[in-house]
Amino acid sequence: MHARSLREKSCRKTGRAVRNGTPSANKHRVRRKQLLGTLRPAELGRALRSSDVRYVKNRRWIVGLSVFSTVVMGGIGLYQMGILRNMPEPPWPRFDAKKVNGSAQAYSILHTPDALLGAISYSATACLAGASDPDRARTAPWIPLFMGAKLALDGALAAKLTSDEWTKHRAFCFWCLLSTAATFVAAGLGAPEVIAAGREITSGEQISGSLQGDRQR
Repeated sequence: MHARSLREKSCRKTGRAVRNGTPSANKHRVRRKQLLGTLRPAELGRALRSSDVRYVKNRRWIVGLSVFSTVVMGGIGLYQMGILRNMPEPPWPRFDAKKVNGSAQAYSILHTPDALLGAISYSATACLAGASDPDRARTAPWIPLFMGAKLALDGALAAKLTSDEWTKHRAFCFWCLLSTAATFVAAGLGAPEVIAAGREITSGEQISGSLQGDRQR
């Protein structure tokens, strides 16, 4: 009877350990939560919808502009796949969206219509802008930094493709220019939060270095 009682206690303790998780597993969950932010999903939803923090307002604009560019790229992709036969645009000189988006260059990346790749890229930018807490520059600064890098990449690629429109095709795509303008505006809106995140990481490293120096003394 005594041995059975010990086994039952052992099983109960084991079950409790499995339910509660090991200390290392709990630490891993806490670390992962800190990497992605500090708010719970329900709190995050309310905060993103109602916050009037400047960075959140800018992030909303970035999401909106990125979704706009995604829709534009999707429309161009429909033409590149033959679903749409024409691309409406203003009857202005030097504007020829069909020439630009039907060129060999437009199909040269991964043998895929480049507008479809652009739609995926802008969707990723929107996700980076929407991710994490309103004050994520403090709680998860790596996310704004990644967003800043993605916005810079978007801007560089948009500038190159706009230059190629003229230098290689002697024509412009009206919808592409709208997307390019939206890309540059989004990059400007993201800059303040990116700078704040960089300062947060820098200050954290400085504090860590000073603490290590104190321990050595």
